[in-house]
Amino acid sequence: MAQPLLRVRNLRKYFPIRSALFSREAERVHAVDDVSFEIMAGETLGLVGESGCGKSTTGRLILRLIEPTSGEVWFDDRNVTALDKDSLLQLRKEMQMIFQDPYASLDPRMSVASIIGEALLVHNLAHGRKAREERVVELLETVGLSAEHLRRYPHEFSGGQRQRIGIARALAVNPKLVVCDEPVSALDVSVQAQVVSLLEDLQEKFGLTYLFVAHDLAVVEHISTRVAVMYLGRIVEVAPTRELYTNPTHPYTEALLSAVPVPDPTVKRRPTILAGDVPSPVHPPAGCRFHTRCPLRVESCSQNEQVLREVSPGHWVACQVRTGEAVA
Repeated sequence: MAQPLLRVRNLRKYFPIRSALFSREAERVHAVDDVSFEIMAGETLGLVGESGCGKSTTGRLILRLIEPTSGEVWFDDRNVTALDKDSLLQLRKEMQMIFQDPYASLDPRMSVASIIGEALLVHNLAHGRKAREERVVELLETVGLSAEHLRRYPHEFSGGQRQRIGIARALAVNPKLVVCDEPVSALDVSVQAQVVSLLEDLQEKFGLTYLFVAHDLAVVEHISTRVAVMYLGRIVEVAPTRELYTNPTHPYTEALLSAVPVPDPTVKRRPTILAGDVPSPVHPPAGCRFHTRCPLRVESCSQNEQVLREVSPGHWVACQVRTGEAVA
């Protein structure tokens, strides 16, 4: 069998909350708590969940933009979490990121030529200014822009154009894996469709692998090969896209999908209303993290931590009620 391009094992990230007295660590935010998954070369794994569930943090941990508290990230049989500074710099050519906010992710003092060309300079991928600019123009044309944009600055572009510049910057070093951190959430709906279509075309053209972080389930359904659902720092369900959208098994996944608007006005669907609020990641509930809001909970849900179990080929669920292991 083919080996996964990316393997994430028991990844955790706890952010300290320090007290005013002596700056001691008083508590911790459990942003990502024991997350594991794999991504095969050429596929797109959608990572979905409510705001604050740890999706974006997971993406940044994979690239080591922030350091994990524990766990491992393996990319092409290399342990990313154990690499030194020089080795990590070399790996940056193979792992890149498209950021959520196209207004904040581009330096307003740099021209498009400098923004995209910086990666070529850092990794010594183009010798001389002329060769560098030729490569930047090639990248701009690849993402639907043109050579006339070379000397312009970010404030001269629309949101969709800025995100295309961000995509060109990520492609500059010919990566294998691209982490897309909600790349269309800040854009108008019509522009979202254009950018998603561009990402699909680029994936087919360059053989890219995506981790697609998003909260828009309609976009994720369109672009993803498989989908992983996160709740309060943990993955609660993973399945092929069609399987997840037609047969959601975890109660939280069912609630998420019930809130997706249906374009057909003749179809009536009652959304699942969850009780209460999302618990604090500083003091997450014991046992199943979703049990405080779950309509199916039984007594053992508050006592036993849930682990992902395979309920059908490729479909993994962390719910003892749905897997038939609950003790009333």
